[in-house]
Amino acid sequence: MKAPERVSFVMRRAIVAGACAAWALPPARAQQARAPGFDTFLAVSKKLTGRADFDPLLADRVHAALARHDPGFTAKIAALDRWIATHGGTPTDIITAALEPTHPDLAKIVGAVMRAWYLGVVGEPPHVEVVAYERALMFEPVGDILTIPSYCRGEPADWARKP
Repeated sequence: MKAPERVSFVMRRAIVAGACAAWALPPARAQQARAPGFDTFLAVSKKLTGRADFDPLLADRVHAALARHDPGFTAKIAALDRWIATHGGTPTDIITAALEPTHPDLAKIVGAVMRAWYLGVVGEPPHVEVVAYERALMFEPVGDILTIPSYCRGEPADWARKP
């Protein structure tokens, strides 16, 4: 019986480097095919927010949460995309006002999408799901001046001292 060979220093380094490289790769979920209606959702989100791009992981989370909370979300977002295409690009509040009399379900989708991106929440009480906090779009305009509110902005018991 042959004695096992010792693992060389170079081989150990290669194993560690390979493990680190595998850890740094995007998750397998990100490499899978997108959910039905995801591309339409992203296109509508870009039109509504005026943004050129979104964080892909956050976009997946927002889309999945909206689809979970509204079983007809995929069909509604496709209908909203068609409506926007036929009525020209207008600001979100004008789109919502124009949709409310004839298509109230699509007006609600506009609000749900904007709420998800800017506030980071999906759903209505008591079934609200948080999909983003520090990456919610509401913090971007003031991000260079204000810190994102968190559990503690200073040292422990900082709130107890008089200003």
